[in-house]
Amino acid sequence: MSRTMKIAVVDDEPDMRESIRQWLALSGFEAETFPSADDALKVIAADWPGIIISDIRMPGIDGMAFLKRLMGIDSGLPVIMITGHGDVPMAVEAMRIGAMDFMEKPFNPERLTELVKKAAQARRMTLDNRALRRDLSEGQQVMSKLIGASPVMDRLREDILDLGQADGHVLIDGETGTGKTLVAHALHAVGPRASKKFVPISCAAYNDEVLAAKLFGPVENGLPAVEEARGGTLCLEDIEALSDPLQARLLAFIAEQGVPAETRIIAISNARGEGRRAEDSLRPDLFYRLTALKITLPPLRSRGEDILSLFTRMTEQFSEEYGCEPPQVTAQEAAQLLQAPWPGNVRQLINVAERAVLQNRRGSGSIASLLMADGEDTQEATTTEGKPLKEYVESFEKMLIDNTMRRHKGSIAAVMDELCLPRRTLNEKMAKYGLSRSDYL
Repeated sequence: MSRTMKIAVVDDEPDMRESIRQWLALSGFEAETFPSADDALKVIAADWPGIIISDIRMPGIDGMAFLKRLMGIDSGLPVIMITGHGDVPMAVEAMRIGAMDFMEKPFNPERLTELVKKAAQARRMTLDNRALRRDLSEGQQVMSKLIGASPVMDRLREDILDLGQADGHVLIDGETGTGKTLVAHALHAVGPRASKKFVPISCAAYNDEVLAAKLFGPVENGLPAVEEARGGTLCLEDIEALSDPLQARLLAFIAEQGVPAETRIIAISNARGEGRRAEDSLRPDLFYRLTALKITLPPLRSRGEDILSLFTRMTEQFSEEYGCEPPQVTAQEAAQLLQAPWPGNVRQLINVAERAVLQNRRGSGSIASLLMADGEDTQEATTTEGKPLKEYVESFEKMLIDNTMRRHKGSIAAVMDELCLPRRTLNEKMAKYGLSRSDYL
């Protein structure tokens, strides 16, 4: 990652400031001068992309106090101190506090250049490492939203990590409400373009004229999407809504970029759940460009006990938001949740979870009634996999122990008492379901 380093020269003597600035200019560096530490502190903040050269003896905030303030702002800032002959012990103390190095007056200009180059390189590396850690952290945060321990979710997370590092364009499809936009964000966040822009555009939200301007320009303010996303990710939602002329322009844009593409395109298709396919809506040459890599998201009904985990997580979040207790799910309701076909997938589950919290706050209603209100016959609904009773029982048992542990904040005694289980049995079941007391403390 290339960064232009700034140099702040802080000295109360105008001649000294100017001589340092001129020498740095001859060495290829641009420096900004400040007559006092107070003036410099107005522009220097954490992650400031530069280095500081400061005199030790100055009126007001002297060099030592200035250094301490700088270390408090950002301990990774490279600071080079300028000192008179009698101030060498003070300069050594400054290095103990955090200064990178010091120069005695009159200083050797060549040594100044050498120190500035070294300091700029160190600062650049520090800032790049911080940016990388932030990118990784953001990627982990997005990935953590992909809740579920089912095999299909494990595979999905593995696919995201693998494809995130690739250069090819990606097509994401799947039924409505399965989280395609979240997966697109995750692909960007875990890849090498994470520090660049992620620009989403809905192809179904605008007419052809407006969409053409938003994608390719001209626009009144800012940049068209293809320019704003340059070097990053352009996410095209509802790609099947793209008209033939705009498909041709997008194909031309992709061809202009060459291989590997400077800007990655992630296309999201919502056609699968409506009995259509993206390949039926896109011209073949564009379709095959966009499907260099492909991810199909699993429907919720195929994710087994993830349904209960998601429902529990959502009801807890909504209960906290509305300031009430989450609803207690009975064995029958757990079975109904597992058997429901969930045509709206995760989005529908979130809606049902919120309504379950609201009706529980009123003290009326049931989860079954909410499922039926969504047009689902819970008595006849079954998953496509036809799971045996044992799996439903185990899923409910895991959910029950998990909810009780959360409610009692990991108190084994309280959980044993409520569930009427001996310690050994509870320990065995927690081990079986991968539950750890430390997660609830």
